[in-house]
Amino acid sequence: MSSEILINVTFDEVRVGLLENGQLVEFYVERKKDTSLVGNIYKGKVVKVLPGMQSAFVDIGLEKAAFLYVADIKADIESYAPFLEEEEETEEIQIQIKKGRQDVPIEDLIQEGQEIIVQVAKDPIGSKGARVTSYVTIPGRYLVLMPGLDHVGISRRITGEDERQRLKDIVDEIRPKGYGLIIRTASEGEDTEELRGDLEFLRFIWENIQEKKDRVSAPTLLYSDLDLVFRSVRDLMSQDVERMIIDSKVEYERIKDFVNTYFEKLTDRIELYDGPEPLFDAFGVELDIARALGRKVWLKSGGYIVIDQTEAMTVIDVNTGKFVGKENLEDTILKTNLEAVKEIAYQIRLRNLGGIIIIDFIDMEETGNREKLFNAFRDALKRDKAKNTIYNISELGLIQMTRKRVRESLGRTLCNTCPYCEGKGFVLSPRTICFEIFRKIEKMTITQGARVLITAHPYVAELLSDEESYAVEEIEKTRGIEVIIKEDAQLHQENYTISVLR
Repeated sequence: MSSEILINVTFDEVRVGLLENGQLVEFYVERKKDTSLVGNIYKGKVVKVLPGMQSAFVDIGLEKAAFLYVADIKADIESYAPFLEEEEETEEIQIQIKKGRQDVPIEDLIQEGQEIIVQVAKDPIGSKGARVTSYVTIPGRYLVLMPGLDHVGISRRITGEDERQRLKDIVDEIRPKGYGLIIRTASEGEDTEELRGDLEFLRFIWENIQEKKDRVSAPTLLYSDLDLVFRSVRDLMSQDVERMIIDSKVEYERIKDFVNTYFEKLTDRIELYDGPEPLFDAFGVELDIARALGRKVWLKSGGYIVIDQTEAMTVIDVNTGKFVGKENLEDTILKTNLEAVKEIAYQIRLRNLGGIIIIDFIDMEETGNREKLFNAFRDALKRDKAKNTIYNISELGLIQMTRKRVRESLGRTLCNTCPYCEGKGFVLSPRTICFEIFRKIEKMTITQGARVLITAHPYVAELLSDEESYAVEEIEKTRGIEVIIKEDAQLHQENYTISVLR
């Protein structure tokens, strides 16, 4: 499958798109004021230990204290999964996970006021601070260095047994004592000198971190991961990426210098874009981004999916829509579900949806069709690098899955919560507000002959003066008061005031 990487650079924003067969499948954005913290290493101070939650808060110099869970202190082997790029770790890793998950209370591991070296595993998301781990990983292009861990792992995207063994033999030869290594997918086909050079660079970084931590006090940033442009070279330039196209002369020269220094084999794949129209427009990427922000996504058959993201989970619903099929109902439903599978897998990856994801497929009666649907969905997610776990389809036609969340989803990165509905997705109707006003007046103590001023949004005021005027007149008659209605376009539709005029 041919792939391309597009990098669009403006004054204070960098956008990176990974295209597979001309379609945007991964999108990253980094702004100077919102740079990702994932991968940064800090010398922090434990400010609070919570035995009841088996966790602690660590001051690393950010606005909000970072969250450190007990498993992240003992053996956070699972955090290496993105580099293994598969659903399950090796047997050796599984053994180390079990060893690291013994029932040791967090208060026996760390104390308040203690200084500790931690690495950001997840960016702050919503109201939550960053999540950190005390097990450090430093990724290079070919290897991931794991100081203090005696283990060698290999990406399962490298499938050839001979190649896997060759790479393991090389790493066993060059690996220094006291360091663990993971062999990344980009290592496939590389020789000993390439891997050794990558390892030496990673050890140099770690030694600098060690030297700095001994002469600074917490909280302090010890190491900042590469910016998005360089991370794209390091992490996205796999063997099937034919070229990386960038539209900034300055960044192009910077990448060329970086590649010539560390990854000379990639030099010929870096291109400067100088076309007449913007880079993302020329490749149709802007349309893909806009589509990825919509709640409803139409399928070619006429069916559609609806994606709703909440604080705790994402729910995806599949509907036949305009698709009526040509044969029986079961066949129509199966075709819609199978078409939706590809689109859902694509949208999950593009939107970077994480946490719990529940997909409500259209219910099918035949067991064979359910199995076909589940297998198709599992296959569709194979190219997704994020660690995920998929559970069998339920009797209600639901597929439940979890997907590792490291950074905010695309929607929450590019969009703010609606200031009008405050994220609810709906507001009370004008008629509902009218009846709320009536009930509130009924509760008020108002002397007969008083004048009551209702100030409301124009939609509400119009309804009070027109369709609901009979109710207003009834209130005036029974309470012996005069009601004056005033509209204020500056008011939220749900807001209003009721004032008794003197």
